[in-house]
Amino acid sequence: MPVQTLREGRLANPVLPTTPGAMAWRRTLVIGGAALLTLIAAYQIWWVLRGSGTDVLEGLLLLLFVALFAWIAQAFVSAVAGFILIVTRRGGRLGLTRQGELPTLASRTALLMPTYNEEPERLLAGLQAIYESLQATGQLAKFDFFVLSDTTDAEIRGAEARAFASLRERTGGHANLFYRHRSDNHERKAGNIAEWVRRFGGAYPQMLILDADSLMTGETIVRLAGAMEGHPDVALIQTLPMIVNGNTLFARMQQFAGRVYGPVIAHGIAWWHGAESNYWGHNAIIRTRAFADQGGLPELFGIKPFRGTVLSHDFVEAALLRRGGWALHMVPGLGGSYEEGPPSLTDMLVRDRRWCQGNLQHSAVLPAKGLHWVSRWHLMMGIGHYFTSPMWAMLMLIGLAIPLQKAGLAWDSLKLPGFSPTAYWREQDPERFVWVFFLTMAVLLAPKFMGYLTLFFDRDTCRGCGGAIRAFLSMVLETLLAALMAPVTMYVQSRGVAEVLAGKDSGWDAQRRDDGTLPLSGLVRNYAGVTVLGVMAGWMAYMISPSLAAWMAPVILGLFLSIPIVALTSTRAAGLFLRRIGIFSIPEEHTPPQVLVRAAKLREALHK
Repeated sequence: MPVQTLREGRLANPVLPTTPGAMAWRRTLVIGGAALLTLIAAYQIWWVLRGSGTDVLEGLLLLLFVALFAWIAQAFVSAVAGFILIVTRRGGRLGLTRQGELPTLASRTALLMPTYNEEPERLLAGLQAIYESLQATGQLAKFDFFVLSDTTDAEIRGAEARAFASLRERTGGHANLFYRHRSDNHERKAGNIAEWVRRFGGAYPQMLILDADSLMTGETIVRLAGAMEGHPDVALIQTLPMIVNGNTLFARMQQFAGRVYGPVIAHGIAWWHGAESNYWGHNAIIRTRAFADQGGLPELFGIKPFRGTVLSHDFVEAALLRRGGWALHMVPGLGGSYEEGPPSLTDMLVRDRRWCQGNLQHSAVLPAKGLHWVSRWHLMMGIGHYFTSPMWAMLMLIGLAIPLQKAGLAWDSLKLPGFSPTAYWREQDPERFVWVFFLTMAVLLAPKFMGYLTLFFDRDTCRGCGGAIRAFLSMVLETLLAALMAPVTMYVQSRGVAEVLAGKDSGWDAQRRDDGTLPLSGLVRNYAGVTVLGVMAGWMAYMISPSLAAWMAPVILGLFLSIPIVALTSTRAAGLFLRRIGIFSIPEEHTPPQVLVRAAKLREALHK
C-alpha cells in the first residue's frame, strides 16, 4: 500500500464499463440547471440594488447572495432528479436490488469495525447481530470479522478484550472473529484501516468498512459482495445508511429527516455522480487491491492545522481511487444499512468541528494532479459546506447594514422609530423583492417537501412514518426546530472555521451514542456566549426600533433560547413522548428488521 503523491499523477480510464449512460447530459442538467436558476435570481436581486448605483456593501451582498443561492440551487435540482427516480421506481445500479435470490459468493470478504474508546459491550452486541444475520444467509464461511482497536484508555482496552472473548464463546466464531489492538494511533481511523490492509489485506478481495454504530443485514452484505465479484472495474459501493435507534428529541428529529428527505437527496446525487461517487467512510464495500494500490494517504504540508494527517480521509481516498482508474458507485435504494445519529445538538457540533478541520484540509488536496473533475467537485463541496455558515451570517448582517446606513443611523443616536429592513427593501422594488424571497425559500425547502411527497408512492413507508398527517406534522415540527437551532449552528460553525484558520486543532474524542444530556454547568459553559450574543442583539435591535427587533426575532430567539432548546432536544423524555403520539416515526420502529431487534436485545442483556 504505497503512499500516494499529490504532485504527480494522471487520470486512468476516463470512461469505465459501469459508467451509466448519458453522464455528460445528466451533469449538464444538474449543474447547468443550478446555474440558470442562480442567474435568474441574481438578475432579480441586482435589479433591486441598482436603483441608486451599487456601492461596496451592495456589491458584497450581491456576491454573497449569488454564492449561497448557487449552493442551494444545486441541492434543489439534484433533489428533483432524485424525486423523479423514486416516483418512477427506476431499477438499482449494478443489478443491486432488495428482491431476488442472493448471489452465491466465490471469494472472501473481511468486515472491519474500527473502534476508539467505545463501550465494548455495546459495540460487540452490534457486531454479533451482523454476524448472526450473515449466518442466516448460509454464507457465513465467506466472511471474517475484525475488531480494529485504537483504544487509548487502559480500562476500556481490558474490557474490549474480555467482551471479545465472550463474543467468541457466544457465537462459536473462533475461526472467523479476530481482535487487534494498535498501540500506535498514527493517522487515526485511516491509519487503522491502512495497517490492516498492509498486514492482512492480501487474503481478502473485498473489505466492508463499518463504524462503531453501524448495523447491516446479512442479505445486504452478501449482495454487495456479489456485486463486487460481478463488476471488476468497481472499487467501492457506498450504501445509504438510515439513522435508527433515536431516543432523544434531537436524535428522533434527525432520523426522521434522514428517512424522509435522505433518499431524495441520495438518489439525486447518485444519478449525476455516476461512477465518480463519493465515500462516507463506513457502510461501504471496497476492493482491497484497488485500495492498497491507490489509497495510501500522504502527509499534508502547509501551516497548522492544515498540515499533517488527513482527517477527513474518505473524500480523499475516493478521489485517489478514481484517479487510479476505478469506479465508485452509490446505491441508495438497496436498504439494509443503518447507523445511529448523535443524541444532541452538542454532540453533533463536536463531531462537526472535527469534520470542519478535516474538510478545510482538503484545500491542500484540490490541486492534486490527475483527479477527476467530479472528485474535485466533491472536495470543493465539502470545503464550501463550512463556509456557508459565516456567509449566511455576513449576508444577514449586510442586508441589515445597508438599510440602516441609508436611514442615517448614527452612533450618537441609536434610534430610528418605525425602522424596518423589510420596508426598505420593498421600497426598492416591491414585486421583485417578494419574488426573490419566495423563490429562495422555495428552493431551500423544496427537497423536504419532495421527500414528504415520495411517501404517497410508498404505502409501507408512509404508514411507518405515522401516516400522511403525522408525517406532515413531523416535517413542520422538524423544520421549525431546525430553524430555531440554525442560529446556534451558524454561530458555532463560524467560530469553528475561525479556530481552524487560526491553527487550533480539533482533537480526537470518543463519541457519545445514547445520552445527549448535559448538566446545567455544561450547558452554560457551551452556550453562555451564544445566549449573551442573543441578548445583546435583541437589546440593540429594540433600541433602534421595535420593528427591527421583530424582524430579527427568529435569529434572536434561536440565540437567546439556546440553553433551553438544547436541554429540551437532548432529553429522552421529550423524544419518547413524541414517539408515543407518532411524531418523528420511521418504519424501522414499527417493523424493525431482525438485525436491529437482535442488536437491541443483546445490548439490553449485556447491560443488565
